Amino acid sequence: MSGPSPSGPGTDVPQTGAGDVTVTGVIFRGLRGRCPRCGRGALFDGYLRIVDRCSACGLGFGGHDVGDGAIVFVIFVLGFAVVGAALAVELAYQPPLWLHAALWGPAVLGGALLLLRPAKGVTVALQYRFRSTEEPPRPGGI
Repeated sequence: MSGPSPSGPGTDVPQTGAGDVTVTGVIFRGLRGRCPRCGRGALFDGYLRIVDRCSACGLGFGGHDVGDGAIVFVIFVLGFAVVGAALAVELAYQPPLWLHAALWGPAVLGGALLLLRPAKGVTVALQYRFRSTEEPPRPGGI
């Protein structure tokens, strides 16, 4: 009995397109830093650099421009969480200002480093799911 045929570059088995992957599946693949199409290949080469091509299925990531979308999302989430936590600590304990700086500075830095890679992965994965990079440019960037 033979197993499933491999798919990828150089095989005659058709590769799945963006419409074959659910939004939830794409989001989880992006969070894990995996290829949004096959879920096997790595999405990142290093901490934040996106690979040129998936090593498993050959999907090219050259047209996926994340821009500032991921970092803006991370800034909003961290800002909301840290300001809320700082306010709660201030109202409950009234610590000196230097203690606020010692607490919340590293919290923001650590949170940004922790959240940026998954946010960037989700952004690339959602671009794959909802926007074809082969589309011709439209006037006005729409």
